[in-house]
Amino acid sequence: MDDQTTSLSPDQIEFTNAFNGRRNTLTAFASCFTEHQLHIVRDGFYLELAHDICPKEYGVVRIGIVTDEKVAQAAGKGISDMFRTTVESARRSEGWDVMVKALLAKSASVGSDLEAIWMKLERGRMEWLAAIAAAQPIKTTLQTALEKDDDKTEGDVNDSKMIWIYSLALSIPSLATVVKDWQTVVEMKEANKPLVGYQPQFWDCRKQEWQPLDVGVQAAAERAGTSLVKAWEA
Repeated sequence: MDDQTTSLSPDQIEFTNAFNGRRNTLTAFASCFTEHQLHIVRDGFYLELAHDICPKEYGVVRIGIVTDEKVAQAAGKGISDMFRTTVESARRSEGWDVMVKALLAKSASVGSDLEAIWMKLERGRMEWLAAIAAAQPIKTTLQTALEKDDDKTEGDVNDSKMIWIYSLALSIPSLATVVKDWQTVVEMKEANKPLVGYQPQFWDCRKQEWQPLDVGVQAAAERAGTSLVKAWEA
């Protein structure tokens, strides 16, 4: 064990081990497409973590789950349905609010803010979903044109991706300044319609103004648990 690990208190070690053990559930946020789905993942993570570090409070919730007919009926419907039904049952149980309060208090006692950790993931995912939805029409237009072009080159594909990446950046508030900088560089006619008056000679990814926009959108994708490559191919 390194010095950092040995300096942790027993409670901190217990919490850290439990958190890491349930990390796979937490990473499921990257497969969510609605706020409702995100909250199912959040509460499922809370439920599993409480199982490990708040056994008394979890035990009350568990009774509600195991006696819920809906949970029994979902048993043969697949892991996803079973997970969702279990979480919904837990929320309805008598001890849910007490369990969550105990869990958050336990995390705070070891210097961890579970709500803040979750909200960072949720905001990143929701921001990305909004950007993807807003840029979908132009993505479809660009990809359709590429599919119909038998003579397209790698450069044509990269040019299309640049336009799409710019379109994504329009919905990411933190990139507002670099977006405006790029609009100036390419002499854009309409900020929300980059294909209007499009001048390909200005759209050069080697220009210094492109890097912060490109890197910013990549970072937004990573905050949402995905990548630009996956989003383009989706």
